[in-house]
Amino acid sequence: MMRGAPWVILACGLAAAIVGSAGRGVVVAQEQPVGLLAEPKPTERPKIAVIPKGTTHVFWKSVEAGARRAGEEFAAEIIWKGPLKENDRAQQIQLVQQFISQGVDAIALAPLDFKALVGPVRAARERKIPVVIFDSSLDAKPGQDFVAYRATDNEKGGRLGGEELARRLDGKGSVVLLRYQVGSASTDDREKGFLAAIAAHRDIKVISDNRYAGATVGEAKTAALNMIDDIRKADGIFCPNESSTAGMLLALQQEGLAGKVKFVGFDSSPPLVSALKSGEIHGLVVQNPRQMGYEAVKALVLHRRGETVEPIVDTGAALVTLENMNQPEIKALIE
Repeated sequence: MMRGAPWVILACGLAAAIVGSAGRGVVVAQEQPVGLLAEPKPTERPKIAVIPKGTTHVFWKSVEAGARRAGEEFAAEIIWKGPLKENDRAQQIQLVQQFISQGVDAIALAPLDFKALVGPVRAARERKIPVVIFDSSLDAKPGQDFVAYRATDNEKGGRLGGEELARRLDGKGSVVLLRYQVGSASTDDREKGFLAAIAAHRDIKVISDNRYAGATVGEAKTAALNMIDDIRKADGIFCPNESSTAGMLLALQQEGLAGKVKFVGFDSSPPLVSALKSGEIHGLVVQNPRQMGYEAVKALVLHRRGETVEPIVDTGAALVTLENMNQPEIKALIE
């Protein structure tokens, strides 16, 4: 990242493949003829089930707003339903199965687990119900197992966070990474991108990268407090999603460390934006969840109409700092 650049928008950069974290393999995205997954079956007002990873975080409420906007624009009925907690794989699988049995016209899904949701998605395909994957990738092929993928380029987002933290540290010091949870492809990729960015700076040492925050802010705070000895030794911290960032912030505030260690997080919410203003957080990599929800629903509607759908679209992300947060294009992402 160029020093002094006020903000960075991650442009569409996935044209040929989605590469998962090490050991997960490659998901190849190729242009496929319309109707490969299912014969389009237009109805006057198609029912589209949108299933997020969870329903409590601010991020998902923004995704819902985008999905509903697309529903209004394209005359589709949006059914929004997801697990209460972002670690309830069984409930998310049950929701997919429920909507298949109900015979919805299409499904947009943010998989909680890179592998566990493959079976349910293929079951939808067998029932001629098209699926678009959003937010987090799946161990399956666009155009064969599902229609398309709409998400942030998460590895680039993590790299952006790592580069900003390295800049704040002047390229030297020690850092800690508090991961999110096992099986989450989006945050796995952010963590991978962060570590790659830090590895480019030989004078920065990662002193802890094997702790997981868990699905909630409370769990993340507990995880952060359990690694407080490492945090006290660190010059910088990175967290890869809203709940891990919020939990870390609470732990730092409790221990009197907020603002004393450079802290870059991911996603935004009113408490995180407030902490950015106060100097307790030094940067947030912020996605465009409204656009993500909108693009997922739009892709399903266009597919059902028999129109060509791009297999992969990067919905973008930006680095937000105290210096650029009032710029109109940035302000729109954090309000």
